[in-house]
Parts: sequence; C-alpha cells; structure tokens
Amino acid sequence: MDALLSDQQFLFLAATVLVAGIARGLSGFGTGMITAPIAAALYDPITAVVLITIIDSLPILPVTIPVLKHARWREVLPIFAGLTLFLPVGVYILKNTDPTPMRWIICIAILLCVSALWRGWRYRGPRSIPVSFSVGSVAGVLSGVASIPGPPVIIYWLASALPAMIMRANLLTLFLLGEIMSLGNLWAAGLFEMPRIILGLASAPVYLAGLLTGWFLYGFASERTYRRITFTLIIAAAITALPATEQILRLMIETVG
Repeated sequence: MDALLSDQQFLFLAATVLVAGIARGLSGFGTGMITAPIAAALYDPITAVVLITIIDSLPILPVTIPVLKHARWREVLPIFAGLTLFLPVGVYILKNTDPTPMRWIICIAILLCVSALWRGWRYRGPRSIPVSFSVGSVAGVLSGVASIPGPPVIIYWLASALPAMIMRANLLTLFLLGEIMSLGNLWAAGLFEMPRIILGLASAPVYLAGLLTGWFLYGFASERTYRRITFTLIIAAAITALPATEQILRLMIETVG
C-alpha cells in the first residue's frame, strides 16, 4: 500500500479512470469493467474495489438524476435486491478465499452469452421477479469479487427489446443504488483505509470529466451504435476480468515501470 499516489502509477490510473468515465456516461456502465483490472494490477484487488466505489458514487449524480424518471423500477428493484443480498458473499470471497476459480467461470459464461446475443439469440423465457433476482445475485457476487456487476445484468436486458434510452436509464439507476450500498458493505468489512480513500478522492475529478464527456457523446449515438458499444464493452470486460489477463497487465506495468 506504499506510495499509492506515486506519479507514474497515478498517471496510468488517471488515464484509465478517464476512459471509464466516458464509457459510463455514454453507455450507463463500464466503470468497474475498465478500471478494475488496471487498478488491481497497479495496486491490489481490494484497492481496486474501494477506488471504484468511491469514484462511482457522488460523481455519477449529475448524469443519473436526469434519467431516473425513465427507469423502469419494476425491473430495476428485483435485480437490486439480489445484488444487495449477494454482494457481501462476493466481498467475503475476495477477502478470505481465492476468487480465481469463480472469476474464470463467470467470465467464460459472459463471453458465451455475448456470443449468442451477437448471433441473434434472444431470451424468450419469463422475466419474473425470481429470474430478475437471480440475475442480480450473480451480479452481486461478481461485484464483490471483481467490482464488475454489469455483464450479467446487461446481458439480461440486451436479450430483451428494451430501447437504448430505457436500458441506459435502468443501468444508471441500478448502479447508483449499488454503489451507495457498496459503500456500507466495504466500510463494514474494514476495507476503507485512508490511503485507498485518498486515491479514490484524487481520481474522482478525472472520472467526473470523463462522465460529462460521455454524457455529451450519448446525444449523438443511434440505437444501433449504442448496442454495438455495449456489446464491445461487455466483451472487453470479460476478457480483462480474466485472472490471466490481470497477470499479463501486472507484468506489462512492472516492465514499463
């Protein structure tokens, strides 16, 4: 945890956070997907989770508040309930066991689902409260283990006929609620150490600048463009969240350093 704000490390992190902010403002998700593997390689997995929770809380309000009226709460709340109840399971795994096997299973499953969606597959089954709750449960575990709750939820909604505007509003609303809840869970787990808090606060202005840029770019994106961006981000997230990719990133960063 020494020298969390060393110049080279922080510049690398700031560039990553800026890109993550643009993706979040444009698509409604992407912060953890982009930031988690880089931050974990630069520092450690726990610092990555704390960092993402800090930067994705208050800075997201200017982008999220205007779209709350478009969110479909009957779809958001069951998923949020599952995420809330199972996030502590993911945090426990992160803190006390080796999360590597679970990360492999989840990331490979995500890649298979995205491949099916890209080929035109659509989920025709029920979208009941239990099904939505189950999706949220997987997202909660993945959030605690790797700080990327998005892929299971996004795949679930992409497999429907939801318009891009509604999907983005749902995602922004869900993840705002999720980050607020994550603050409490991580605090209770004793993971908010001062160096991590300072790193998160130092990164927040850069993230906000990216958010506002992405929000502006969203106005120019068509429905088809939005879905292409979403697919690309999910694939990138699954690949970068693989334990092997994290090791490669760590070696690259050490080599550059």
